[in-house]
Amino acid sequence: MRIGIPRELKPREGRVGLVPAACAELVRSGHEVFVEAGAGEKSGYTDQHYRDIGVKIQPTAREVYGGAQMIVKVKEPVEADLGLLRKDHLLFCYLHLAALPDLTRRLCEIGLTAVAFETVEDQFGRLPLLAPMSDIAGRLSIQIATCLLHQPQGGKGILLGGVPAARRGRVVILGGGVAGGNAAIVAAGLGADVVVFDKDRDKLVAAREIGANVTGLYPHTADVADAVRSADIVVGAVLVTGARAPHVISSDMVRHMQAGSVIVDISVDQGGCVETTRPTTYDAPTYVWEGVTHFTVTNMPGAVPRTSSQALSAAIAPYAGRLADGDWQDDADLRKGINVMAGKVVHPALLS
Repeated sequence: MRIGIPRELKPREGRVGLVPAACAELVRSGHEVFVEAGAGEKSGYTDQHYRDIGVKIQPTAREVYGGAQMIVKVKEPVEADLGLLRKDHLLFCYLHLAALPDLTRRLCEIGLTAVAFETVEDQFGRLPLLAPMSDIAGRLSIQIATCLLHQPQGGKGILLGGVPAARRGRVVILGGGVAGGNAAIVAAGLGADVVVFDKDRDKLVAAREIGANVTGLYPHTADVADAVRSADIVVGAVLVTGARAPHVISSDMVRHMQAGSVIVDISVDQGGCVETTRPTTYDAPTYVWEGVTHFTVTNMPGAVPRTSSQALSAAIAPYAGRLADGDWQDDADLRKGINVMAGKVVHPALLS
């Protein structure tokens, strides 16, 4: 199969669909791989790195799309990508269509088949292609929020872990899955008082095992509202596979937070679990609503492209190989990843 990897176009997005080592596996299997010139540079990979393992470098995206049967990229296609996609393309990337009805319509009009990283699901119900970016987004959420608490950034002027004679910062995390769990690990490691809300008792047990400064609670509305009111940082990490994230934190809860507090909504890709969330980019990553700073960038892991590209490639490369080898629709994991098939929406979460 001819596989195309275009350069990512979202603002300050440095990731690349597949790093050279992953491409080498595809080339050894007999596939042709085309990479747009400069696509890997921000992740630390030059065009020569790709040439050295048999990848063909194309000068523009038009050549990449024009010669490929399968397109492997990181983020959902933007307008410039949509103009180059064809009916016969197999698209493999993050899509998050539940929050993007216009993109869903455009993909259907093109008539292609699209497999979304975030809905590929293994036999144990895990999301193996979402997990590596959730790892990174969870950790970044606390790193970023900690800086946003600094007074020069408009924050409360709090050191998250506190010091003797000064209280620790308070962190509230909605969702104890991969992203929320990683956020809790970093926040607890910095010394904050952390509360993780989740409906799954096993996730609450895992949260408590992080450390004595982590509490796991069921998300009763009154308890969430009480915790959010006194929080310095709130992290939204709620996920319903393939579907729009529910609003767990209302605008009224946000209104009662202290000025200078910070919200990081990792769920923004799926619409956000905070009612006051709206998507932002790294060009203008934050906004203030009722005195509360919101960080709601839709491609958070793009800030650390070298780490992100390596982790993502390790996860998606075997699946890209299965797609390229043909008969992939017999693969149960990949079948669950199909969002659009020949121009028709097929994923149950998008049909409901």
